[in-house]
Amino acid sequence: MNSRPLASDTAMVMAAGLGKRMRPLTATRPKPLVHVAGKALIDHSLDRLVEAGIAKAVVNVHYLPEALEAHLHKYKGLNVTVSDERELLLETGGGMVKAKQHLPDPFFCLNSDNIWLDGPRNAFVELTAAWNAEKMDALLLLVRHSAAFNYRGTGDFNLDPLGRISRRRAGRVAPYIYTGIQLVSQRLLRDAPEGPFSTNVLWTRAIEEGRLYGCVHTGEWHEVGDPAAISPTELRLTGG
Repeated sequence: MNSRPLASDTAMVMAAGLGKRMRPLTATRPKPLVHVAGKALIDHSLDRLVEAGIAKAVVNVHYLPEALEAHLHKYKGLNVTVSDERELLLETGGGMVKAKQHLPDPFFCLNSDNIWLDGPRNAFVELTAAWNAEKMDALLLLVRHSAAFNYRGTGDFNLDPLGRISRRRAGRVAPYIYTGIQLVSQRLLRDAPEGPFSTNVLWTRAIEEGRLYGCVHTGEWHEVGDPAAISPTELRLTGG
């Protein structure tokens, strides 16, 4: 049982992308409905929300939205609200702004293609334990390279001794990778641009103000960005 309530009872699940890197599997279905280890990618994320005790999910849709909406309608255990972006894909930042009316302060946000294994505490408990609303506009769940599977990049962020985030410098390797999971204050969304834009725009401002923080995940994280990543992920999840 958690020693304290979670920081939020609501999570936004980013599910509106085109899934181009996952072709040809996404030729006839949205990426969140591609199956890994016996279930749709998005169900890995939704199941973790239920396990953590999160009650509500806001899911944005764009590519083949009817199929995803039908799947969400059948999913049990969460109160799901759909944020409709079928007319215009708004990217990560614009997607949060459009769904803002359905999101409390703060709210969790995660990508629909996330697969992770928790360590001693689940990811949402980790974020809750590290959250400080007075100091933070957003708290990103990060993972070290040694715990990132199928990942072939050079990292995303550095952390200072207080947990504040800075970006990887050009030509350098950064020790921490963003898992696609974060805890977000409504303050991050203030004075946001209109239309499509990346969350990076808001993160940059938060970094400049010293209000973007990171929390290091104690478990494992799997990048499932293309078909080649599916088999090794399944082997890892099943202990193969």
